Amino acid sequence: MNALIPAAWAQAAGGPGGPSSQFMPLLMIVVMFGALYFLMIRPQQKKMKDHQNLIARLAAGDEVVTSGGLLGRVTEVGDAFVTIEVADGVRVKVQKVQVTQLVPKGTLKSA
Repeated sequence: MNALIPAAWAQAAGGPGGPSSQFMPLLMIVVMFGALYFLMIRPQQKKMKDHQNLIARLAAGDEVVTSGGLLGRVTEVGDAFVTIEVADGVRVKVQKVQVTQLVPKGTLKSA
C-alpha cells in the first residue's frame, strides 16, 4: 500500500490546455442561454402574443372562458373591461386580460 503513494506523487500534472479549453466555460454559458431562450422565453413570448391577439379581437356575441372559470357570452366590450352574460339576465364585468379562452359558439347552450 505504501508503494502506491510515491507513485501517485510522481505523476506529472497535466499541462495547460490549448485555446479551446480556455473558451469552454464561455461556450457552455452561451449554450445554456440558447437552451433557456428556446425552451422557456420564446414559447412564453408566443403565448403572450396569442393572448393579446385574442383580447384585441373580442366582440359582442363571442363565448369565452375567464381565468376564474366563468363561461359566458360577451355582451359589451370596453377599453379595459368586458361584460359577460353568464346566465339569463346575469351580467358580470371582468377585466379583458382575465379572458383566457374563446370557445366555439353554442358551447354555452350545451354546458
